[in-house]
Amino acid sequence: MVIYYNLKQKAKNQISIEAMKRTFLIINCIILSIGTCGGPLIMRLYFLRGGKRIWFSSWLETGAWPIILLPLLFSYTRRRSTSANAKPILMKPRVFVAAAVIGTLTGLDDYLYAYGVAKLPVSTSSLIIATQLAFTAVFAFVLVKQKFTAYSINAVVLLTVGAVVLGLHTNGDRPAGESNKDYWLGFVLTVAAAVLYGFILPLIELMYKSAKQELTYTLVMEIQLVMCFFATAFCTVGMIINNDFQAISREAKESGLGEAKYYLVVVWSAIIWQCFFLGAIGVIFYSSSLLSAIIISVLLPTTELLAVIFYHEKFQAEKGVSLFLSLWGFTSYFFGEIKHNRRNKDNVSNNEQTSEVQFTDQNSVP
Repeated sequence: MVIYYNLKQKAKNQISIEAMKRTFLIINCIILSIGTCGGPLIMRLYFLRGGKRIWFSSWLETGAWPIILLPLLFSYTRRRSTSANAKPILMKPRVFVAAAVIGTLTGLDDYLYAYGVAKLPVSTSSLIIATQLAFTAVFAFVLVKQKFTAYSINAVVLLTVGAVVLGLHTNGDRPAGESNKDYWLGFVLTVAAAVLYGFILPLIELMYKSAKQELTYTLVMEIQLVMCFFATAFCTVGMIINNDFQAISREAKESGLGEAKYYLVVVWSAIIWQCFFLGAIGVIFYSSSLLSAIIISVLLPTTELLAVIFYHEKFQAEKGVSLFLSLWGFTSYFFGEIKHNRRNKDNVSNNEQTSEVQFTDQNSVP
């Protein structure tokens, strides 16, 4: 009877853990959504109202890293209350070095992306997502042996096609006064940013798998802090070389937003982008790099609609088609996930019933 009770209790605990993981996954999806939709829009607002500092804009993408110290301090206080020997830092040197390298790559990616946003409208930046999802799928397969189902493959194809459709009439969205050279350089660097971030997402997942220490969400936040610190340091060097620090106050006074609103946009840009990065690594922790890329991709049409509302960009038929394909791909992926979770629950239930039958048979033997 004790053996059966333990097996049943273990199955219940497993179901409870899975439910908690799904809850935290949803929270991180929401955080990622805020960053994915808000980040490009507020960055574009900076450039539309007279902002010209690309290194400064890329710096803002990770510059709010000190915010992460607050939840880390709270986590340490809780650990300290239960154990006097609680360590203030959980990260081991191996993970620190990996996070530092990925952070530096993220800093480079920040600059490539910021350059693209400076030269291209929000609509055209959809090409970032188009290539990013495809490259994330490839790198996830190579680096972390990501398993694909018919549903996830269908989602990747639909979301990629949907994003590519948005780029069919990019020339019609070219900003007034933008030179041909600047436009195409922005285009190329945006695609390069997509390829690099498509590599970074599976690389983070690989770091988790190779950490050789217990993975907790507190450790994930420590990793995020280190990554953002090194990304910010990379962009800080660029700002120093480009004399951006001396130009910020002058740019604020000359901004079409007004000085006060300029600084408000700058602060909120940093906060919203921090949501993007924290949400992305949280989704990878609770699920996979592929899901993180899919969420970023499926929110693309939402960003497009917001750009139409706030910046009066044109809403061509291609954007409507992209919205439909993105929703279709998103539905396909989660339908597959629901079937997978249901299958896992059935397996747990069958194992529990098998254990009960075996226990009954053993006790019925004379």
